[in-house]
Amino acid sequence: MTAGFEQVYTHPENEVFRVVFFPDRIYHNRYLTATRSSRYRYNVTEVRSGADTVLMKGDVYLSGNRLCSMLRLEYSGERLVEVVRSQGRELGPRTRAWIQVQPDDGSLAEATLTLHWDPMINAYAVEVWETLELADGNRHDHRVAMEMGLNARIVHVAQLDHALADLSSLRKVLVAFSEDILVHPTGQFVDNPQWDNDYQRSHQEPRDPAPSSSANTVADGNYMLHFQRGFFIPDASQVEPVSYLNPMTDSGNSDAREDNVIAMRWLFQRELGSDVVFFHEVTVPPGAVEGTHRHVGSEELYYVVSGNGLAYMRDGDDPNNVVYPLVTRPVYGMDPQPCRELPVKPGSVIFTKSGGCHGIRNPGTEPLKFVAFLYHTH
Repeated sequence: MTAGFEQVYTHPENEVFRVVFFPDRIYHNRYLTATRSSRYRYNVTEVRSGADTVLMKGDVYLSGNRLCSMLRLEYSGERLVEVVRSQGRELGPRTRAWIQVQPDDGSLAEATLTLHWDPMINAYAVEVWETLELADGNRHDHRVAMEMGLNARIVHVAQLDHALADLSSLRKVLVAFSEDILVHPTGQFVDNPQWDNDYQRSHQEPRDPAPSSSANTVADGNYMLHFQRGFFIPDASQVEPVSYLNPMTDSGNSDAREDNVIAMRWLFQRELGSDVVFFHEVTVPPGAVEGTHRHVGSEELYYVVSGNGLAYMRDGDDPNNVVYPLVTRPVYGMDPQPCRELPVKPGSVIFTKSGGCHGIRNPGTEPLKFVAFLYHTH
């Protein structure tokens, strides 16, 4: 780290930006498996995270010399706990992960890994090293050697050698997690191991112009950790939208009509990290409505970019909105709710947290457009 960087980092006005340098400050000195011995150091070059999971790329150094490339996978198991408990079981000291790596050259490789619970990080973890072998005359520290081997905390997986040989070219990694095939603590075999596949994650693609066509929903069933470092869309208006008929409206909703169609341009979905589900642009044509709906376990932010309309927020969700008209609105999957009717225009922002309700309507003559972020909460 350069002295200039250190100077900038410690300036008081940069306190809010410390998160920008999180990997430099944390991951290079973080507890990882081989740090049981001071002879081993890690150079973590890139980190990607999804809900409940973290994947690191990096190099392992032994006594100051580079040993090999490595991938480290961590998984908190919060989602897997839910489905395992539904079977009357509990997670034990190990979980398993299906992993598929996708380098730039188009090759694919996959493997099954065993992850071990590590109380130091409150998560399951495994490290895949490019090699566990040392040159003649060298030995691993016994504290680290004890963690190496088949299905151990540090493993060598031949199927992944090609990807580890050039980590800079590794762009995508798909993962899904399951409970161990042996029940803890009895050791009984599990004939129906449960999976966390990112809640059967899917994404939207414009495959069929028919509104609400099922062909536009593409099943994924795994987490995607994307190592591309930047994305540029020259003109989002050229991204083909997906159309939806009567979105977020029940069959008895008076707003439901055969011509109530809105369009969504899905700009980023699985490329996003952490718990962010999507970033998209929504077009509500004149006279159209996105039905009022409630968020549970997720939060969403709308930012209006063009047009004028009326948004709906349940009464009391924002206690400052009492100055706006109170109306009763049908709510998707719920009984009608008292809502505040909010006039929106370019620059208007609606932020709805878990448990809150919102919707939007365009009573005007010009299209109403907004961009939306949605992410899961814990």
